[in-house]
Amino acid sequence: LIADADTGYGNALNARRTVQLYEAAGVAALHLEDQLLPKRCGHLSGKQVVPLEEFAQKIRAAVEARTDPDFLIIARTDAIAVTGFDDALRRAEAAAKAGADILFVEAPTTEDQIEKIARGFDTPLLFNYAPGGRSPLLPFARLRALGYAIILLPVDTLFVAAKAMREFLTGVKTADDVLRFADRYLPFAEFNELIGVTEQLARGDRYKA
Repeated sequence: LIADADTGYGNALNARRTVQLYEAAGVAALHLEDQLLPKRCGHLSGKQVVPLEEFAQKIRAAVEARTDPDFLIIARTDAIAVTGFDDALRRAEAAAKAGADILFVEAPTTEDQIEKIARGFDTPLLFNYAPGGRSPLLPFARLRALGYAIILLPVDTLFVAAKAMREFLTGVKTADDVLRFADRYLPFAEFNELIGVTEQLARGDRYKA
């Protein structure tokens, strides 16, 4: 599980506390970004970023706060749309020097920028595959060939589910009938299996008198 920890919810001390809580909760990794609060989606306009040194110190604090060496710190910079591409590269480099395990340069706007990011760092990279966002969506194979270690699908399941629900409810309203859409349903037994009901019922049987 990779968790989005936004800005770390404050300064470097807050970032330390955030890492401690997320690590205790059992996540595998989190990413911290250089935006000012209140933050915005990385593909929206109107963002602001903290100074480079403040971001680097926050990443250093996060790295020092973890106790599990397998817990990964992902450093995200949103600087491309605010202070420019070159500054975003400088921020990523500073984050790597501060100990970040993975670099996340958000919202490159061209394939050339995506390639330059990949060529610029030995630290593993993350690509945010945001449909409708600022970045060109290169094929997965191309991103892997460039050296991106992680590809996030940030809203894809939400978009797919929202479209399916809208089409279903529109159809029900138009047809005044739900039975004709039975082929769209996940069977009840399969749903129970998916969410763990079957397993919990079997476990409960162990404690019957």
